[in-house]
Amino acid sequence: MSRVYNFSAGPAVLPEEVLKEAAAEMLDYQGTGMSVMEMSHRSKPYQKIIDEAEEDLRALMGIPENYKVLFLQGGASQQFAMVPMNLMRNRVADYIITGQFSKKAWKEAQLFGQANALASSADKNFTYIPDCSDLPISEQSDYVYICENNTIYGTKFHTLPNTKGKPLVADVSSCFLSEPVKVTDYGMIYGGAQKNVGPAGVVIAIIREDLIREDVLPGTPTMLKYKTHADAGSMYNTPPTYGIYICGKVFKWLLRNGGLEAMRDYNVKKAGILYDYLDSSRLFHNQVVKADRSLMNVTFVTGDPDLDARFVTEAAAAGFVNLKGHRSVGGMRASIYNAMPMEGVEKLTRFMEEFEKKI
Repeated sequence: MSRVYNFSAGPAVLPEEVLKEAAAEMLDYQGTGMSVMEMSHRSKPYQKIIDEAEEDLRALMGIPENYKVLFLQGGASQQFAMVPMNLMRNRVADYIITGQFSKKAWKEAQLFGQANALASSADKNFTYIPDCSDLPISEQSDYVYICENNTIYGTKFHTLPNTKGKPLVADVSSCFLSEPVKVTDYGMIYGGAQKNVGPAGVVIAIIREDLIREDVLPGTPTMLKYKTHADAGSMYNTPPTYGIYICGKVFKWLLRNGGLEAMRDYNVKKAGILYDYLDSSRLFHNQVVKADRSLMNVTFVTGDPDLDARFVTEAAAAGFVNLKGHRSVGGMRASIYNAMPMEGVEKLTRFMEEFEKKI
């Protein structure tokens, strides 16, 4: 069977070049006589893999020396608790609610202290990003938290909030490495790898060193302290070795293909093809405020749930899979991450045009 165009929100499409490299090395990684999957994380060959992965990520993002790069486990959802456990020292934090995942993070933070919901777009079903230029940030606040790209609703912070000097913590799971970032605008960036970087099971956290301290909230388990992992070079326990290996290959693929500036240009063109069609279509509609649209997750509906279901079924039969929208919002969603080729978006758009003609 030939490969499909996989528009899944995650786990998601990976670069074919990377998959072929990994397949070629599956039984024998560079003369070691074993797979990376079988390799001790304490071995010299594996230490080189994780060291190169960090080095390449630092080069891609321009990560300053005073930021630590951590390869963690537990999914991005575990960070909903780890962030307040490690950073909410005054027991106060400010959250901006722009979708399901920032809402979950806010609710989790309430277990540890006062989590203020400073702004929200829930009033219009999270179809826009609220104005964050002058928020009532608390003087006692330890940090301001956002989910930068909202996978379910297809929105994106294109302008970061004015945090008035407080550290910005951003969940970037679904826009990670899709465009250049200024790391120093953040106190912490983290993301699950399974959407745009690698396989499920790896979480990458980039944290300013002054935020990694011993004086975390009482009762914080050793494994949930950033300092534990920072001091051990992400090797306190067995890390998700194979996932990190694949992430490292994706980093090298990005570097070979022009880095994050080239990737942003490519992603803008890809998304533009689909959004331009949606804006002209009589059948399909994108409900997100134009200025807040995501480059990674494009949501759309027909307005008729039965017709939406028919479209998803016919699209899958034609090789365009995982287009069904999240269960909480319905409709359709095309996740067009870095590894989705331009031709995938072009062919999907043509299929949508043909479907529209039949209706």
